Amino acid sequence: MKTLLVLRHGKSSWSDPTMADFDRPLKKRGERDAPRMGRLAADIGLVPDLIATSAAERAIRTAELFAAAAGFDGEMLVTEELYAADPEQYARVLRTHGDPSEVVMVVGHNPGLEALLEETSGKWQRMPTAALAQIRLPIESWSEFALPAPGSLVGLWRPKELTE
Repeated sequence: MKTLLVLRHGKSSWSDPTMADFDRPLKKRGERDAPRMGRLAADIGLVPDLIATSAAERAIRTAELFAAAAGFDGEMLVTEELYAADPEQYARVLRTHGDPSEVVMVVGHNPGLEALLEETSGKWQRMPTAALAQIRLPIESWSEFALPAPGSLVGLWRPKELTE
């Protein structure tokens, strides 16, 4: 069994309309929510072995804040392949880079993350900014990962639903 964690980047800033989408930073809410999700992951024993993140500024920052709060000390893979990725692009990154990790987290963007969640759990779920989902997959190696996957959604946490 493998565990896939899916984290949408935190709330991003649109304060500079001339800035390229790829370069947009997090808003204060994003800076607050990403570490909250990292603390949650640590509290429930879901610290990943590997984090694969989109190379967009807001995704990298979300991954960094999550990692620091979760006590993550593994490898962080930053890849442009996960920027505006569809589910198959996420699957390709997992097949290529996932092993030997047991728990892998991807950090990216909608609508691709909601589609990935649906293709791995069989259920569509809303993934607002900084939402975290846990999917259990009946595979022995990430190289076996294919979509649609027969996974099960174990948990879904949205920042606005958390109490702290």
